[in-house]
Amino acid sequence: MTDVIRQDSTGTATEHLPPTDVPPAPRKAARRRGRDYGAVLGAVWIAAVVVAALVADWLPMPDPNEITDDFSAPPSWGSHLLGTDSLGRDILSRCIHGARVSMAVAIGGTAIAMVIGVAVGMVAGYFRGVTDRIVSLLVNFLLSFPALIFLIALVAALGPGLPTLVLGLALLGIPNFARVARANTMAFAEREFVTAAKALGAGPWRVLLRELLANVMLPVMSLALVVMATLVVAEGSLSFLGLGVPPPTPSWGGMLAAGRESLREYPHLVLIPSLFFFLTVYSFNKLGDWMRGRIGRESSI
Repeated sequence: MTDVIRQDSTGTATEHLPPTDVPPAPRKAARRRGRDYGAVLGAVWIAAVVVAALVADWLPMPDPNEITDDFSAPPSWGSHLLGTDSLGRDILSRCIHGARVSMAVAIGGTAIAMVIGVAVGMVAGYFRGVTDRIVSLLVNFLLSFPALIFLIALVAALGPGLPTLVLGLALLGIPNFARVARANTMAFAEREFVTAAKALGAGPWRVLLRELLANVMLPVMSLALVVMATLVVAEGSLSFLGLGVPPPTPSWGGMLAAGRESLREYPHLVLIPSLFFFLTVYSFNKLGDWMRGRIGRESSI
């Protein structure tokens, strides 16, 4: 762009203004795009669900398994804010206690899958050769194995329960993290800062931990949020099919399964846990999209 010349009333040039690469309006629009209110609301919802799940035993709510005579009561401002289920149990209490199962599976399963997947993927991407071929073979095997059949077999072998869910879904999530970590390790392994570290005498493990790990973890954290959303859906689907945590432990999928028979007469039995499902999955996905956009903008600078 050329310099802008400001002239007075006689036509004489008075000053030169430096060129600007970005007009003010686009700069303001870029700042507005940087404030993703959907991601903020998603973070608030996830934080509220996690905190409520942690302190559920101390909240002023009925016991989630307490059976009363008020069967399938609709939401009201009385004793049951979101109503009761077909056994008279408080739906709000069961949704909050059910969040423990969903959050434990989402956070625990993702953490295990991320630690193992990142470690395996970085080793394969850095050393390559035979190590890379072996890791790729194992990853492709896990990706090609039918997930539902694997989980059914695992539940049959270990029995239904929260530890089985976390273990099974973590094993299924390892290949995704391994592939992302491997690809980013291979991309960063030839960069100048890695070459400089090698020239200064850094060994391979020091390079992996001190130079590459921080760069690999940025896209991995974005993937982790999306995987959490996927695991929430997976846990709900398995509980709906009877392969999740056994009753009477509350879970969102189990509540959907119990209320599907009375959907026409009492739709709140299904709609309320479905709303918890939707908001949680949407929030995780929104946060993942926001983090992926931030990483993309920072890498383009």
